[in-house]
Amino acid sequence: MEACENKTGNVFLNRNYRLVFFGALVSELGAVLYSFAVGFYLLEISDNSAVLQGSYLALCGVTLLLVTPLGGVLGDRWHKAKIMFVCDYLRGGGILLATLGLLVLPESRAQIVILFVAGIIGNAIGGVFSPAAGALLPHIVEEEQLQQANAYFSMRSALQSILGVVLAGVLYALLPIALLFVVVGVCYVLSGVSEMFIRYEHKVSDEKMTLRLVLTDMRDGLRYLNTQRAILAIMAGALFINFFFSPVASNFVPYFIKTDVAGAPGYLFDRLLTPELWSSVFSVLIALSSLVAAGILSARPQADKCGYKVALRIGAMSCVMIALALGYWLLVARGVSLNAFLLLFALGCVLVGFLVSMINIPMNTAMMRVVDKGMLSKVASIISVMSQGMVPIGSVLAGLVLQYLGSAWLLAGGALGLTVTSLVLLGSRHIREI
Repeated sequence: MEACENKTGNVFLNRNYRLVFFGALVSELGAVLYSFAVGFYLLEISDNSAVLQGSYLALCGVTLLLVTPLGGVLGDRWHKAKIMFVCDYLRGGGILLATLGLLVLPESRAQIVILFVAGIIGNAIGGVFSPAAGALLPHIVEEEQLQQANAYFSMRSALQSILGVVLAGVLYALLPIALLFVVVGVCYVLSGVSEMFIRYEHKVSDEKMTLRLVLTDMRDGLRYLNTQRAILAIMAGALFINFFFSPVASNFVPYFIKTDVAGAPGYLFDRLLTPELWSSVFSVLIALSSLVAAGILSARPQADKCGYKVALRIGAMSCVMIALALGYWLLVARGVSLNAFLLLFALGCVLVGFLVSMINIPMNTAMMRVVDKGMLSKVASIISVMSQGMVPIGSVLAGLVLQYLGSAWLLAGGALGLTVTSLVLLGSRHIREI
């Protein structure tokens, strides 16, 4: 069967694309539920230990980084859809086994160990899954439909975030953690069922998979990427953007909710929203604004060059971070108004969500157009490793900063780092080439 069934018109007319889209919708809904629940549950059973939370995020991130290059090699040599559904079945089964462990061992220390082990295994499987999934679109849709396909994926991500965080906030308050994890496991299994029906032309390699072949493929991917200087410039920027920005979502928000909001005698809409649901509000606002941006890009033609515009949008993100850092210091740290900062942070989430889509969609599309299809999984895995390489370090440092210095210092450091990164990107001549 031909991979690209729909030559013109809307990409949703492509059966393979629909299967990938809805399979990802279900599995990533489960991922949203799981990450929300684990973030708060670890703080709950560890007496609000930001260091423990940061260590969990770091170990999961390191595991993902170590396995992703192998996933890139496998993604270029094995059938991508088969890799995807096998990985989803394994992730679903692993979470269900972890849930059983939580029920059998109710002690806090044992449950922390179970969550750490489940996180490490899940991220190892994700390291194999992501390069294959990230390289599949050019095999099943036409080149002129790539921006539309990526925009719809971003819209899907926004919709699942809205649904996921709302469900997570409600279900986390109403259901035992084990039952919530069962829902996550079932989501992954259902996604695997959808991915089993994806069809595209795959050339089977006659070479036997060996460690030497894996290392050779990785080296080839690095050599190829070294010829794409514009992509390298974006990767360097992404490395530091993730280092300075990711801890805001993964470390600061749960800690802020558990300490400043939950510890306050009262807060905005406290009769309607639990502290955890405020986290859901932030995520929903990011998702809604991302959805709007993706909708705008889905109707636009693909631009030949997008690098400089992306750099400008990263600069706008740094301005948002500066405003949030100053706002926390003036309004929360000095005890002026927690409610005013909640509103300011909500506005920041709207702006960040819009900018993230306006950055990620054009860059993903450009990469899929520039990189050879036969190298895409390897290159995608290398880009993922390099762009995410400092996130585990950032998670650990953010946990330490939160524990010993406080939230104001974390936000200030992130704002400063993001500003410097955006200025360097704007001054790069390579950024204008892509």
